[in-house]
Amino acid sequence: MKRHYGPLAPARALLLKLGLACLACCLSLGAYAFASPEALLAKHDELREQLRSNNFQRALHIDSSESGDTLNGDVYAVLDHPFSVVSNALTDPGDWCDILILPFNTKYCHAVEANGAAARLLVWIGRKFDQPLQDAYRLEVVLRPVAATPEYYESRLNAATGPLGTRDYRITVSAVPLDARRTFMHLSYSYGYGIVGRLAMQAYLATVGADKVGFTVTGRDGNGQLIYIGGVRGAIERTAMRYYLAIDAHLASLGVPADRQLEERIGTWFNASERYPRQLHEMDRGTYLAMKRGEYARQQAKLP
Repeated sequence: MKRHYGPLAPARALLLKLGLACLACCLSLGAYAFASPEALLAKHDELREQLRSNNFQRALHIDSSESGDTLNGDVYAVLDHPFSVVSNALTDPGDWCDILILPFNTKYCHAVEANGAAARLLVWIGRKFDQPLQDAYRLEVVLRPVAATPEYYESRLNAATGPLGTRDYRITVSAVPLDARRTFMHLSYSYGYGIVGRLAMQAYLATVGADKVGFTVTGRDGNGQLIYIGGVRGAIERTAMRYYLAIDAHLASLGVPADRQLEERIGTWFNASERYPRQLHEMDRGTYLAMKRGEYARQQAKLP
């Protein structure tokens, strides 16, 4: 069924329905900054202190920016998984669907592979609770492997268009080995938006998103408490963290038997997100687990 959206009121209604995360659901990089193992290792050296000492309780660093009609973000993390495991687990389109389904608002993902052509991921984004697929927004994401050598991994995902006039969604994940047990990963992302998208974001940030924050610390209040960035940069940082945690949860699940991997993934992702309740808490554990079991079962049925 084709939907028509006018400027502010319908855009606001749709955005409140899907959540701002639908605008940043398929994260991406605009400039593909690190196209070699040497450059990525140099970035690791540059961020060594931030990775060692931060408020994340793990080796993680997040950057975000807004320039004109484009939002950008970068997540840098040391993964406690061997490089070969990371590279293998982020290559297969089906693995990407297992990753993308973990955040609250992803309702469905189906990988379509074609001989001689790039694989496509059909992704439905919607509310942060149970929702029929016909009420969600469908994105078509192209998965393009770039490099998979013993020294460097890179894959890119692109979606040309999104809801409310958003466009040029891109995600790039690159990684290099640090030693036999650890991997340094760069998750980079961006998307563009037009007038309707800007109005919708403003409506969201003036209502249900008004009190939400990201992870970048901008100062301290009169009581010495940390002040976190808000607005659209806070929103894109929250989305970035959710997808980083999804990759990490997927990697962790590979160490258990196949019939237990789903429970391992969804449990690990929820527990990790609850370490940052100010930014990421949306629902209780039981509600999330039940929702994701149902969505995973629907995904395996390949209904669309």
